[in-house]
Amino acid sequence: MYASIAHGGRSLMKQSKKEIIFGIGLVVLSALAYGLHYLFFRDLHHILIYLVGDIAFVFIEVLLVTLIIHRLLEYREKQSKMEKLNMIIGIFFSEMGSELLSYFSDIDPNLDTIRNALIIDGKWTPQDFDKLAKKLTGYDYRVDPSWLNLAKLSDFILGKRDFILTLMENPNLLEHERFTELLRVVFHVADELRFRKDGTSLPQTDLQHIAGDINRAYGMLVREWVMYMGHLKKHFPYLFSLAVRTNPFDQNATVIVS
Repeated sequence: MYASIAHGGRSLMKQSKKEIIFGIGLVVLSALAYGLHYLFFRDLHHILIYLVGDIAFVFIEVLLVTLIIHRLLEYREKQSKMEKLNMIIGIFFSEMGSELLSYFSDIDPNLDTIRNALIIDGKWTPQDFDKLAKKLTGYDYRVDPSWLNLAKLSDFILGKRDFILTLMENPNLLEHERFTELLRVVFHVADELRFRKDGTSLPQTDLQHIAGDINRAYGMLVREWVMYMGHLKKHFPYLFSLAVRTNPFDQNATVIVS
């Protein structure tokens, strides 16, 4: 290990030495060019005018490159990463997120108090999504442990375990801590179920423990779903149309367009 560190240090020093020599070489070549100019034309005044002008423009160039162009490139790169991330979120909800929401909401005894607020349609504005997000912050996401069908949930979520792992390995998720935490929470529910071979004879205390893990995932799923629906409404109307027709909270939702 120490040998590899020492080798890395020597490589870095060698690279720095090359860069210093290269820089000195450029300065020497520039001095030679100015010297030749003076030798042929004998006009020091002309050389100084352009030399000072070029040096003065360097500061403007630094301003343009570092503060304007660089910021624009950073913004475009961030937008590109967010588009890729939202695509990953869409795949998650298409593959398992919406079905989990449907299952969790079905065993939420208090859902009717907010169900109507979750019925999203094509007339919604960004303000409507913001209003819904604020309303949901005060909701107590809590499923009834006695309504749990652990065999059904276990079969579904464990079948998606590899899918969750694949998503968590995606480097684009580094830009979205909230969604990464959601995947971690859902994966934890899968792990809790994986270690219970028989879900039909669990004591009430254990069911309440599992329900607590589900409540955590349930709340995060709903909040992420609302934000994702707002994104679709703004940028992808055709995807938004399908998402509305498959709304997991709408008991009358149908994919058939009529």
